[in-house]
Amino acid sequence: MHPSAADGLISAGRRWQHLLLVYVLAVGLLAGSAYTMYVHYDFSHSLDTRSYLSIARGEFRGVSITRRYRVVVPAVAAAVAWPVEQVYARIWPQRAATDWPLRLAFYLVNTLVLAGAGLVFFRSCLLYGASPGAAVLAMVAVLASRWAVYTAGLPLVDSLYILVFALAFYGARSGSAVAVAACIVLGPHAKESFVFLVPWLLWFGHRAMPWPRQLVWLAVSGAVAYGVRHWIDAQVGAPPQESLSNALDHLHNLAYSLRRLLSVKGAGEIFSIFGFFWLVLLVGLRGGAGRWLRPLGAGGAALLAVVLVHMLLSGDLGRMGYLAAPVFAVAFALILTHHPAFQWLWARPSEASKNAQAACNPE
Repeated sequence: MHPSAADGLISAGRRWQHLLLVYVLAVGLLAGSAYTMYVHYDFSHSLDTRSYLSIARGEFRGVSITRRYRVVVPAVAAAVAWPVEQVYARIWPQRAATDWPLRLAFYLVNTLVLAGAGLVFFRSCLLYGASPGAAVLAMVAVLASRWAVYTAGLPLVDSLYILVFALAFYGARSGSAVAVAACIVLGPHAKESFVFLVPWLLWFGHRAMPWPRQLVWLAVSGAVAYGVRHWIDAQVGAPPQESLSNALDHLHNLAYSLRRLLSVKGAGEIFSIFGFFWLVLLVGLRGGAGRWLRPLGAGGAALLAVVLVHMLLSGDLGRMGYLAAPVFAVAFALILTHHPAFQWLWARPSEASKNAQAACNPE
């Protein structure tokens, strides 16, 4: 083998090792924090979680039309639940016939999917010029959110939609046609509001995949999604116009969402998305804000606008606001990389040791 080819294989192998290490870190971070949510959550007041448990069991009748067609994560969870039930039958026979195996399957699937989104966040940070260490810390900051814990620990489908946004932002920057294609294939089946991300993809993702090819992929994915919806509607006897009526009903949330967004409670809900990690962005506004704002550019601003549309139409400001995680992660990582206040994080070991000794011995 030619030396340069061998070097390329070695570097590729190391790159995969690094990515695997980051992914394992993301899984460990989520699995530990979301476990308590999975075990102790009170399902009695959560219609969303009960709906997705019903979908995973193949029971569509009685499920709200808003959630009825989001079948990908519940279907995968149902497949994972079968071997889990066999284990439960041997260890906890009293639990095997309950929802516990299915709840555990959702916890496993959502943790792995959301960790995959975390890995994509990490890759996006590197593409925008952040250091590896800063990219890892940014991923940790985003996955430490209460909404990440909520998404990973409960029978929900948000993990897949967060992955769709992560792939869109990464694909547009990297020029990866595979990432854009995966985003288009998964998007319509993750949430119906994917339609609001489509214009962003067509405009900012054209370098990765020209818009005529995107339209072909969208047509195929949309046809599959329509087929799934038609089959489910046939199961429950729902009229086709019910979907349109439900979509129009979401417009009624606009006034409520705006009032809440401009209230003190709404400000607290926005702050709770990333918690005290917002303070890093405040530090970044002082001294060289252009170093992290300029790279995000129009694409980052436009994606935040798409997220804002989701927030206003859903009425769930914090949960939908978490879709801004790809942009937040990159901004966070760039500030840690370039801002003078955080340069001590990247000092060489000898320099860090000298600084520590100077701090301990000021005289």
